[in-house]
Amino acid sequence: MIKTLLITFLFGFTAGIALAQNHENGSAGNAPAVYIIQNTANDSWKGFERVNITIGPHKAYYVNPKKSLEGNPWVWRASFPDWHTDIDSILLTKGFHIAFVNVDDQYGSPYALQVWDAFYKYLTTKQSFAAKVALEGVSRGGLYVYGWAKRNPDKVSCIYNEAPVCNIKSWPGGKLSAPGDANLWKQLQQVYHITEQQALDYHDNPIDNLDGLAAFKVPVMHIIGINDQVVPNAENTNILAQRYTALGGPIMIYPVTAGPQELNGHHFPIEHPEQWAGMIMDYSYPVKKMLPYTDYFTIRNGLAGSFNVFNSGKKATVAFLGGSITYNPGWREKISRYLTERFPSTDFHFIQAGIPSLGSVPHSFRLQRDVLDSGKVDLMFVEAAVNDNVNGLDSLTELRALEGIVRHAKKANPQMDLVMMEFVDPDKIRDYNNGKTPMQIKNHELVANHYGLPSINLAKEVTDKLNNHEFSWQYDFKDLHPAIYGQELYFASIKSLLNSCFDNQQDIAPKTNPLPKPLTPLNLSNGRYYSIQNAKNLNGWAVNPDWAPNDNLSTREGFVHKPMLIGTKSGSSLTLPFTGTAIGMAIVSGPDAGIISYSIDGGAEKKMDLYTQFSSWIYLPWYVTFSTDLKKGSHTLNLKIDTDKNNNSKGNTCQVIYFLTN
Repeated sequence: MIKTLLITFLFGFTAGIALAQNHENGSAGNAPAVYIIQNTANDSWKGFERVNITIGPHKAYYVNPKKSLEGNPWVWRASFPDWHTDIDSILLTKGFHIAFVNVDDQYGSPYALQVWDAFYKYLTTKQSFAAKVALEGVSRGGLYVYGWAKRNPDKVSCIYNEAPVCNIKSWPGGKLSAPGDANLWKQLQQVYHITEQQALDYHDNPIDNLDGLAAFKVPVMHIIGINDQVVPNAENTNILAQRYTALGGPIMIYPVTAGPQELNGHHFPIEHPEQWAGMIMDYSYPVKKMLPYTDYFTIRNGLAGSFNVFNSGKKATVAFLGGSITYNPGWREKISRYLTERFPSTDFHFIQAGIPSLGSVPHSFRLQRDVLDSGKVDLMFVEAAVNDNVNGLDSLTELRALEGIVRHAKKANPQMDLVMMEFVDPDKIRDYNNGKTPMQIKNHELVANHYGLPSINLAKEVTDKLNNHEFSWQYDFKDLHPAIYGQELYFASIKSLLNSCFDNQQDIAPKTNPLPKPLTPLNLSNGRYYSIQNAKNLNGWAVNPDWAPNDNLSTREGFVHKPMLIGTKSGSSLTLPFTGTAIGMAIVSGPDAGIISYSIDGGAEKKMDLYTQFSSWIYLPWYVTFSTDLKKGSHTLNLKIDTDKNNNSKGNTCQVIYFLTN
C-alpha cells in the first residue's frame, strides 16, 4: 500500500529547494512550496524491512529492526550507504534503525544540510526516532556529517567516520598534497555557489568551528588508512583531531594496517565491526529523555510579517536589541547564519544593538537611534531580563520600558515582528527551584501576551535541564554570560522557536492589527536621547567634545570618544528644560562617580548615588531615571552635584553622555 503524506518542510528545506531552482531559472525569490513526503514500495535491506520515501526530489529510506529498542535509537548514513555495512547490520539486530537520504554531489553544502534538516524532522516527529542520532560518514560523507553536526551538536550522540574528507582544499580541491579531482572541484563550487577563490578561503570545513561540538563532548571515531593518498591524514583527520582535542572534544583514531589497502590507501577493511557497533551503541543507548525546546516557548501570533519578507527573496533587516549576552559572540551570529541559509535569496541586514550592562530602560530610550534610525526593521529580538535583575530595576519601571519598546517598534513598522527573550542568571534558577516565577519573567510574558508576541523562557529551560541532569552549570554553562555550551543551547532553542513559527506560517498573510490599549499609560513608547547641548545655566559644568579616561580602566564601545557633559566639583549645577512624561540621563560611572541632587519643576529635592558595584574597574554606561510619571507638557530639571559621595568613590564626578526624555 502506498501512502502519501503532505508536509510543509520549510525549515531550511524549502529555502534550499528554492535556491536550487533559482540558480537554474535566474529567479531571485524564495518561492514557498509544499513538498510531498511519499512512501514508495517497501523492500528489504540485509534481511530487514526498508521503508523507501521521497522528500521532494530526493530519495531516502529508513530500515526498521525486527524489534526496536526503547526510545528508537538510530544511525544516519551520510554517503555510500552500501559500503561496509556490517556495523549497521549488527546494530539492526540489536534494535537500532538505519536511515539515509540521497543528496549526493552536494558535498555537504548548506542546501544539502537543509535537506538533512527536513529528513531529521520527519524521522523524529513522524516516526518518533530518538532526538539524538549516531552519524556515520565515509569519505566525502565527512563533509555532510560535520556540516550537520556542527549546526546541531545537541542532536548528535556520536560520530563514526571512515577515511573522512575534512578539508575541501585537500579533496576534491587538490590544493595541498593530494591530487584531488578537478571536475568535482568545479562541481563543488557550483553547488556551494562560490568562486574558486571563495572555496580556497572557505572557513567552515569539518576542521573549522568545532567548538560547539566539543562543548557538547560529542564522541568522534575516525577509522583511517595509514597511508591514504586520496584523503591524506595529515591535512584531514590529523588537523581535525588536533583542534578537537584542544577544544576538549573526545576523539579516537584507529589506523588500519592489516588487510588490502586499495585505491591508494583510501579503501581498507574494517576489522571487528562488532567492536565499533558496540561503541556506537554505548554512546547512543539507553536513549536519555531530553526536555524538548517546544516546552519553553510560546508562538502566539507568530512571525508572519517577517516570514513573508524573508520569503520574498528581497531585502530584510533583523535587529538584536540587548545587553552583553546579545553583544557577545555566540547565539546571535548563529541565528544570523541560520536565517541566511534558510532564506538564501534574501539580502539580510543585521543590526547588532547589544550593549553590555544595559537593560529595558536603556533599550527604550536608545531604540530610535540604535535601531530604528537604520530604516525599516522586519524582525527584532529583545533581551533585557538578566540586566534588569542585575541592575535592580523595579517592576513598574521595567513594565513601562518593555511596553514602550514594543509600542515604539510597532509604531515605526506595524508589521515588525518581535521575539521576547528571557535569559538565565543564578537568581532566576534559585527562584524557579523555590517555586517562584522571577519578576522579570512575569513582566516579559505579560507584555508578550498582551501584544501577541512570541517569547522564549530560556531561564526556565536551563533550570529544568539542569535538574534533568542534561548538563552542568559549573562545567558546561558556567556563567550568566554563557560559555560555548550555553551559546549553543540558546541558539538551538531560539532556532526551534523560529522553525515552529516559520513552518506554520507559509500561507498566512501578515496582518496589521491596531495596537491594543497600553498596559500602563506611562509606558516609554516615545523614549529618545535628548542632547546634552540642551542643558542651561551651566555652573561648574563643561562639555568635553572627545571624552576618554586618563587612567587604564575599561570603557564600553560607544561610550568613549564621545561628547560628554562633565561636572567634577560639589555644588556644580545646571537646569534642563524638556517636554514629556519622563526624564533621566545616561552617564558613564567610573571610580570617581559622585552623588547628585535633583528636583523637577521646583519640587522636593532628592539624591542619587551614581557609583555602582562595577565603577571601581570600568567606566560603566549607566542609565538612570528621575521620574517616569510626569504630566504631559513642559518641565524643568534642576541638577546639582552633592557634597556627599560614596565611601568607595574617589570623587564627585557626574559625566552625562545623553539626557533621556519620553
